[in-house]
Amino acid sequence: MRNITLSAVSAIAFLAFAGASHAEDLVFTLKNGTNSVLTNFYTSPVGVNEWEDDVFGKQVLNPGESMDITIGDGRDVCKYDMKFEFEEGSNLDTTTDTQNLCEMGSYTIHE
Repeated sequence: MRNITLSAVSAIAFLAFAGASHAEDLVFTLKNGTNSVLTNFYTSPVGVNEWEDDVFGKQVLNPGESMDITIGDGRDVCKYDMKFEFEEGSNLDTTTDTQNLCEMGSYTIHE
């Protein structure tokens, strides 16, 4: 009986750890509410001192446009720092913000 109980406890512990290590992707809609082209968008979990790669890659977000953003970094966190860079010659400076992305369905960057 003891072997069955230990096996059951081991199986439950394995499933609990396997479930905890599987983080879901964060998905939200980013809208450019400025009059300038948004050329780069970076994210990083709060407390990480370096920015992750540019989320846009080779894409840009034109004024008034929206884009679905997926952060699939495998982390189990919600609060992210965000950095927005605009086209060269724009009158907008690089902008940063911190948000709980798990609670957001959309985010609009404003001037």
